[in-house]
Amino acid sequence: MFDVIGKKRYFFAFSLLLTIPGLFFIILTPLTNGDAGLQFSIDYTGGTVWELKFEDAAVTPDQVKAVLVAQDLPDSTVVKTSDGFLLIRTSATPLGQAQPSPTAAPTLAPTLAPGATQGTGAVLSTPSPAPSASDGASASPGGSSSPEPSASPSASASPSASPTTAPVAVIPIPSSGPLGEVATALQAELGPIADQRELTTVGAVVSADLINQAILLILIGSLGILLWITFRFHDVKFGFTALVALVHDVLVVVGTFAILGTFFGVQIDALFVTAMLTIIGFSVHDTIVVFDRVRENKARHAGEPIAAIVNHSILQTFGRSINTSLTVVITLTALLLFGGSAIYYFVLALLIGIVSGTYSSIFNASPLVVVWQEWEDRRRGRLAAAGRPTRRASS
Repeated sequence: MFDVIGKKRYFFAFSLLLTIPGLFFIILTPLTNGDAGLQFSIDYTGGTVWELKFEDAAVTPDQVKAVLVAQDLPDSTVVKTSDGFLLIRTSATPLGQAQPSPTAAPTLAPTLAPGATQGTGAVLSTPSPAPSASDGASASPGGSSSPEPSASPSASASPSASPTTAPVAVIPIPSSGPLGEVATALQAELGPIADQRELTTVGAVVSADLINQAILLILIGSLGILLWITFRFHDVKFGFTALVALVHDVLVVVGTFAILGTFFGVQIDALFVTAMLTIIGFSVHDTIVVFDRVRENKARHAGEPIAAIVNHSILQTFGRSINTSLTVVITLTALLLFGGSAIYYFVLALLIGIVSGTYSSIFNASPLVVVWQEWEDRRRGRLAAAGRPTRRASS
C-alpha cells in the first residue's frame, strides 16, 4: 500500500517548488510598476485597443510605433497578428480621454456606431488632415450640432447605407478627437487604413470597478467555502486546510501567468477571474470527496492513528479523483488545441488550475489535516503530562 501521508514532506516540498517562483514574479508586479510580473489587459488598466490594417501590407509595427511616439504615445505597443492586422495598445491617456480642444470631441464614445463593439471600419482612401462634417464620426459633438448620429455615409460607404438600416454595425475610422489625430498622422505617414476590426476604450473608473469586483468575488467565494466546510464537517481543520489548498491553486495559476506575462507578454483579462472562480469550485469539490471519506473512516476505525485513516481514505478515493479530473483535462486540452485564440489563455488557466487542484486535494489538503491533528495530539499529551486540563478532541 502506497504511503501518501508518510511522504507528505516530499509533496509539500514539491508544492513549494511550484508556488515560490510564481510568487516571486507576482511580487515583481508592484515593485517594477508592471514592467515585470502580471500584465493586465485594458479591462483592468484602462486604455485603448485598436486593431487595423493598412492598404500597404508592408507596413511594420516599428513604423507604426514611430508615428505613435511622435504623437506623444511612447508607452504604446504595436504587434502584428498572423492575419496581417496591427494590434495597437495604449494607456488611458491621451487616447482614453479627450484633450481640451475647440474642435475635438469630448470623448471617444461617439466615434463608435451605436451598440457596436466589432465590425469592419470605413475606409479612408486618402489621408484627411482635418475632421469633416460628413465623416462617419460626425456624431461627435464637435462634428455636428445634432445629438443623434448622422445618417450620411462615410467616405467609402455605400450611398444607400444608413446606421438604422445597415445589417452589420460598423466601427468608423476615427476622424476627430485625440484618436482622430493619431489616425490622420498614421495615414499621412503610412498610407490609407484598409480595414479596422476592433476599437475598444476602457476608462480608468470602469477598470478600477472591475478590479474591486474581481477581488471581492474571490474573497467572498473563499470565505464562504471556509465557513461551509467547517460547518459541514464540524471541524475548523477541514475548512482551513481546504482553504490552504485553494491558495496553493490560485498561486500556481496566477504565478504561471505572471511568468508568462514577464517573458511572453501574456495579459490577463476579465475571463481570467471566471477561470479562477471555476478552479476554486473544482478544487473544493475534489477536496470534499476525500474529506468525506476521512470522516466515514474515522467512525469505522475509531482508535486507529489519524495518519493511517487519512492515508486509507486517500487511496480509496484516488481512482475517482483522477478519473474525474482526467475527463475534464481531455476536454480542456481539445479546447486549447482547437478552440481558437479568443479563449486560448482562458482554457490554459483552467487546465493548469484543474491539474493543480487535483494534486492539492490529494497531496496537500489531507496531509495538512494529519499534521494539524498530530500537533494537537502532542500538545494535549504535554498538557496532560503536566497535570493541566485539556479540551476535548474535535470529532
